[in-house]
Amino acid sequence: MTPEQQTAGKTAVSKQGGRQIHIVREFDAPRDRVYEAFTRADLIEQWWGPRGTTMTVDKLEARTGGDWRFVIKSSDGTETGFRGTFREVTPPERIVWTFEWDGMPGYVSVDSSEFEDLGDRTRVITTSSFLFEEERDGMIASGMESGLSGSYERLDELLAEQA
Repeated sequence: MTPEQQTAGKTAVSKQGGRQIHIVREFDAPRDRVYEAFTRADLIEQWWGPRGTTMTVDKLEARTGGDWRFVIKSSDGTETGFRGTFREVTPPERIVWTFEWDGMPGYVSVDSSEFEDLGDRTRVITTSSFLFEEERDGMIASGMESGLSGSYERLDELLAEQA
């Protein structure tokens, strides 16, 4: 098994410095397709959020200066929103956006995602930067790692269906 195959399907989440979360995930799909899954509302609605939930993209202006808002609805009807603004959109290489979870209002991170072309595979490297270490630790304590891993598993399935 190659090193790439060993890391496929696994999301590595770690603290970096005093205020950052570093996330690395490889997908078994070309960079253009992975990037598109991060920037098209109809695709985001199919993979973003935990299993058993419904995702609605209220707004998605995937361009520098554009706004976004996603809402996840659980089976019991509970809704959780996320929102932000795109600071940089460079297809198919990079996205930088602000991220605010309704569960932690006023705590805004800046997420920078790099889409590394590995041929038929793509490595997505995301760095989430927070103003304070406590904000970063609060995000980790919120269960973001398991939520993100579950979403990425769903993205793996979507990319496999599209192949």
